Amino acid sequence: MILQQHKIKIFILLVLSACFASCEKFLDQVPDDRITMEEVFRKKGPSEQYLANVYSYVPDEWEAIHAVPWVGTSDEADLTWSGSFNYSINLGRLSPTNTDPDFWASYYRAIRAATYFMNHINENDEIRNLNGQQLIDQYIAEARFLRAFYYFCLMREYGPVILTGEDVVAPDAPASEMQLPRSPYDDCVDYVVSELDKAAAILPLTPQRNGQQNDAEWGRATKGMALAVKSRLLLYAASAQYNGNTDVSGFRNADGTQLIAQTRDNEKWKRAADAAKEVIDLGIYSLYKDPSGDPVKSLQGIFFQSWNDEQIFARKGNGLAQWDVHSMPRQAGGWCGIGPTQESVDAYFMSDGKLPAESPLYSDEGFTDVNGQRIFNMYLNREPRFYRDVTYNNSIWQGGTMSSPAPISFFVSGPNGRNGHATDFSKTGYLIRKNVGPTTNIGSGGNGQRQDRPAPLFRLAEIYLNYAEALNEYDPGNTDILRYLNLVRERAGIPQYGAGANALPVPSDQAEMRKMIRAERRIELAYEGHRWFDIRRWKIAPQVMGTLHGMDISKDGDEFYKRVPTMTPHLFRFSYYWWPLSQYELDRNKNLIQNPGW
Repeated sequence: MILQQHKIKIFILLVLSACFASCEKFLDQVPDDRITMEEVFRKKGPSEQYLANVYSYVPDEWEAIHAVPWVGTSDEADLTWSGSFNYSINLGRLSPTNTDPDFWASYYRAIRAATYFMNHINENDEIRNLNGQQLIDQYIAEARFLRAFYYFCLMREYGPVILTGEDVVAPDAPASEMQLPRSPYDDCVDYVVSELDKAAAILPLTPQRNGQQNDAEWGRATKGMALAVKSRLLLYAASAQYNGNTDVSGFRNADGTQLIAQTRDNEKWKRAADAAKEVIDLGIYSLYKDPSGDPVKSLQGIFFQSWNDEQIFARKGNGLAQWDVHSMPRQAGGWCGIGPTQESVDAYFMSDGKLPAESPLYSDEGFTDVNGQRIFNMYLNREPRFYRDVTYNNSIWQGGTMSSPAPISFFVSGPNGRNGHATDFSKTGYLIRKNVGPTTNIGSGGNGQRQDRPAPLFRLAEIYLNYAEALNEYDPGNTDILRYLNLVRERAGIPQYGAGANALPVPSDQAEMRKMIRAERRIELAYEGHRWFDIRRWKIAPQVMGTLHGMDISKDGDEFYKRVPTMTPHLFRFSYYWWPLSQYELDRNKNLIQNPGW
């Protein structure tokens, strides 16, 4: 209905020749031997290369330094370098004239490429003669999924977007055809969900091509990937940022069209719960558990056992080596680049399954000798995810250029302290350990070795938590809430609520259950790019993005162990709920309305 009403054509102002040039580069044709786009879609190989190019826009969500700002500009971590865009954002320098990183044009370019492919792949008689219409239909479904996913990526960052429809604009189209308004957010959701459903109806359960599955096909779109994106999209749509958000009642198109729903609709939570359950009911995914039963090995295996049954949507050929070296200490040849905040450290449960403020095991005073190392009591008796995720003072590390295990310290005069390097030191007195590949050795003094592995973007633990959260909002007391929350806790190696050994009391009501689901989500999905969006959709960002803390990295010895504000402020303004549209986009499309506060 939306597309019929607006009869919207492709929004991207890139002319057709620019797309052709991109494809020709991808197809690696020499300047005097370029094939035409008509020839691309007559041949199987070039058509498949074109589709591969559509896949290439899938973001590298683990490149937290150079690609995405979700970790370093939330309340969960601080980045070392003042020259990064994360630093600029945290200082409040983001603006319509400084939108770095700006994903708007890039994702619309991807959307345009997907649409062009969908419109032309049916011309490929070579594929049809070799493999039949079924493969062409699958390729169309893959492109449809990718297009919907890129819309989701735009919506999570910018809110309401422009829906571009099924036609590709001509290179000589008049400027009047480019003056397109944003669609209301709920309309965008309905459209993207319908596209994901269409793709899911055709996509295979397992990644394959020509009916065959092999290692080369991992990363190719599946039914589960489409349903997982749908789950997260509907969870966001049901949340306070989009469901009855009266704080943005003035967020309207020029014709007065309201872009964010002003009335809360509880049925949105049911829709989100149903979408998560749809992924679960496929019955092909399971939480990764190491055969040894060791919870730490299970938690590590989520990331290091490639293409395991917990990974639903993972990016192939990723840049995780950069994540590794940025998170490693200088002692290991790394760059001490990504440090958890004290608030993030304080969020981890204790080994008894309770939050630190509620557990008798917690103490932030004194020290204990552990295998010859003097360990601050704050770091003892924590849950297994803490020891998987965080490198803290005097914890043991081995990897990179370190051939044997050794304690890592962040004291000012220590081997990783700020006195030892002008820029490469943790600003919080911690480093992220989660998904850091110890055999990567590309930093200072390294041999160039990389620990290659897929980068998970969607995994089953998230779907369980999506389901529990949505069900708690729609049907508090439903037994599935506890069931799926406990499955995540059981794999993490901590006591469950109301079940098993050392069981904890079941959260007493909807509000208490909401608190524990959010606490679980914060830890289970820490540093995976979720927190930035979660604190916005819950509308708690102003409360949690105040003054953030770390240890006192300007001190040695016991004076180090004191909470102090981080060196870099983490500014949050009302306008930061959504990314600003660039002034360039606003200047060329007069019907494009800026996000609130900019």
